[in-house]
Amino acid sequence: MRRSTAERHDSGGPAARGHRQGVRGERATLTEILAEVSAQALQGETLEEVLQRIVDCITRHLPVAIASIILLDEEGTHFVQEVWAGKLELDLPFGMPWPIERGAAGRCARTGEAQLIADVEHDPDYVPGNAHVRSEYILPIRHRSRLHGVLNLEATQADFFTLEVRAMFDAVASQIAGTIHLARVVRELELANRKLEQLSMSDGLTGIANRRCFDQRLGEEWTRHLRDRRPLALLLVDVDCFKPLNDACGHLYGDECLRELARLSSTMIERDDVLVARYGGEELALLLPRSDQREARRRAEHLRRRVEKLALAHPASAIAPHVTVSIGVCAMRPGGTQSPDALIDAADRALYAAKARGRNRVVVGRAHPPGAP
Repeated sequence: MRRSTAERHDSGGPAARGHRQGVRGERATLTEILAEVSAQALQGETLEEVLQRIVDCITRHLPVAIASIILLDEEGTHFVQEVWAGKLELDLPFGMPWPIERGAAGRCARTGEAQLIADVEHDPDYVPGNAHVRSEYILPIRHRSRLHGVLNLEATQADFFTLEVRAMFDAVASQIAGTIHLARVVRELELANRKLEQLSMSDGLTGIANRRCFDQRLGEEWTRHLRDRRPLALLLVDVDCFKPLNDACGHLYGDECLRELARLSSTMIERDDVLVARYGGEELALLLPRSDQREARRRAEHLRRRVEKLALAHPASAIAPHVTVSIGVCAMRPGGTQSPDALIDAADRALYAAKARGRNRVVVGRAHPPGAP
């Protein structure tokens, strides 16, 4: 069967077919790289890990000697982070932060334009990272109006970065910009969510943990101490004659006294696992993991004396001319039939006894068996 002239012209000879196959191969490679770069935004736990996956992807698919991504700071004046991959070692003569007035990468950041260096020996801004590099292509990584950094590609051949190869990397740089933008948005959302979570667990007046945080932490520590068979202690601290203080000096002064008490309690903590929380009203709670009755009492007495020494004026107190506290203490080993409420109940009973005995004192309580009055 004879083909028409148009069909013969379209199919061409071996060279034309080879060219078409080469173009198709480049497109397939580009498509594969772009798809993999997009996937990295969902794979890495951190932005650095995402970027590392991207440069690994580039060097895996394309014969570049070195591929690196260099990120700018928020002001766009300094490079602050670099990740790289490749067959050659990258050893720059200076570290981060790196001002954009320096090097060909800085020139790319300053101008916002791609930089093709066909001969690195004759470029005044080229900073050698490896003696075997002969050419370099640097592209801005920009998402909308924000310049995130640059994509730096280095090759051992002077003629490597042809027009077709540069077009491929241009597309890759655009994809990287979107990926970095997405990764940063995700990170910012995570930070915002973490801040909201912290706010939801903090007391607005004193800045220490709130009741919600205390209840959650108590449940966690109770389970852990039940497993480890270690004692868990609780201090309930109450400001003596707090209502008369508010009546005499105003609620603003009462609030300030609570803040001072919270600050003092927090500064006395010597271990990271101790929780100081506002339990409610003028009461604070100190949860002491792995603490027995002796240690809990010692800490309570120390806190009571420190509050006295602080000497916050209390003109309406029947106890002293300054603010004092009563503290109920309990330490116990969680048992299988008990709940965290047993610890709270025992410390609360001890606090009530401290106030009944004249206030400004520490009383140690004992947990009641389940069902006891």
